[in-house]
Amino acid sequence: MMSVALAVRAGDPAGFSIPLLAIALPSGTPLPRELAKVDRATGGALSRALKEKDFKGARDETLLAYAKGKGPERVMLIGLGAAVTANGVCRAASIAGRKANAMGVQRAAFWCGASDATTVENAAIGASLGAWEYRDLKTLPPVSERPKPLVSMTIVAAKVDAASRAGLAAGKAIAEGQNVARTLAMMPGNLCTPAHIAATAQDVAKRHGLKCTVRGRKEMTAMGMGSFLAVAQGTPQDPKLIVMEYKGGGSERPICLVGKGLCFDSGGISIKPADRMEWMKFDMSGAAGVVGAMEAIASMKLKINVVGLIGSTTNMPSGTAMNPGDVVKAYNGKTIEIINTDAEGRLVLADVLSYAAREFKPQAMVDAATLTGAIVVALGNTAMGVLGTDQQVVDEILAANKRGGEPGWQMPTWPEYKEQIKSDVADMKNIGSRGGGSITAAMFLAEFIEGAPWAHLDIAGTAYTEADLGSIGRGPTGVPVRTFVEFVRGRAR
Repeated sequence: MMSVALAVRAGDPAGFSIPLLAIALPSGTPLPRELAKVDRATGGALSRALKEKDFKGARDETLLAYAKGKGPERVMLIGLGAAVTANGVCRAASIAGRKANAMGVQRAAFWCGASDATTVENAAIGASLGAWEYRDLKTLPPVSERPKPLVSMTIVAAKVDAASRAGLAAGKAIAEGQNVARTLAMMPGNLCTPAHIAATAQDVAKRHGLKCTVRGRKEMTAMGMGSFLAVAQGTPQDPKLIVMEYKGGGSERPICLVGKGLCFDSGGISIKPADRMEWMKFDMSGAAGVVGAMEAIASMKLKINVVGLIGSTTNMPSGTAMNPGDVVKAYNGKTIEIINTDAEGRLVLADVLSYAAREFKPQAMVDAATLTGAIVVALGNTAMGVLGTDQQVVDEILAANKRGGEPGWQMPTWPEYKEQIKSDVADMKNIGSRGGGSITAAMFLAEFIEGAPWAHLDIAGTAYTEADLGSIGRGPTGVPVRTFVEFVRGRAR
């Protein structure tokens, strides 16, 4: 896993002797006076580009100029769009990190003209997002031809004070959490197994002094997790129930963060089409988000208790796999008719949610899962679906979405939708009709929350991207780490 070293410094950016200085500017503004020396070092290229509108400051727009003297060798303008926002700074810093990697620049600086904690934090997160690459499985070329990835990024602030230092510390923690999550998600399913997710969770726990408990098939059978184990019965890999406990809030009830960890989802007997099935290695992105969030929360030492719970297995077709029409009994005693074996994530989450609610009696419970294709039909790849039974928790999640730059949109959970999951032979069935699929999936999950204040994040459209988004390349996006962290941080405050 690649991590870029992050630092914050004050001073004239023209005096930074580095290969690349990235400057974030909003549209429609002249070159700030603080950058006059940088402009002179480029022979006036920056001010001319603004004057002639060769650079307009549109979102994600870039312009590269070369400089002379002892300061930066290259200067890159990056557009913020119409206004300077925290998420815009994060996006611009991510572009700076990606461009630095592409150019083989090992040291870079990022300037955005502010030093408040929120700006520095988002610059740090963005730089790390952009610099991250998964190269672990690629054969290295000869030493002389190897790419030189970005090693360090310095955030140039107006001043270095307690606020900027706090922002950098928080940014580093969240960035590291996202690196953990993105690395887990990017790994192929034959390497990122349930055992590997468990080992990663144990490593995070060991480094931060958390309690981590891992249970396998034998223990879950004794516990009566028939819904979870129905999914796991088609694979020889040992399923894992992973529980990470962070105690920063004394005796208060914890927040429970729950993640779906399907390391590969073939659809089981209701097998998926072969086209693009390889992307189903990302079906454990909710679990990756929990591990990453726990990394960040523990690093930030938030004054609150948090429990991260993960249900991890693979969904495979085999002679022992569950069949459509089977009926299984969940941890809470309810019976479920399996209509479609590809609606497996909710079967895993059902038992994990029930266990979390009964064992920890949380003040709030939030799960994240790449649960339905229906949410992609509804919201595309821009926003996650947010559903829940407690409006206060939902509202807090929507606010966390906004602060964390991971947009969410609330979907209804009206009782009429519950009609679709009624079964003729069991307490419920695991899938409704085609319409409203993300909603009926959430209605199914609501049967297992044991009255806990709860929200559900359907991240099927946002946890990974099949297209290069400019600020983030193809692959895992880091969603929902920041939403989890911002929700917990909001409660801690």
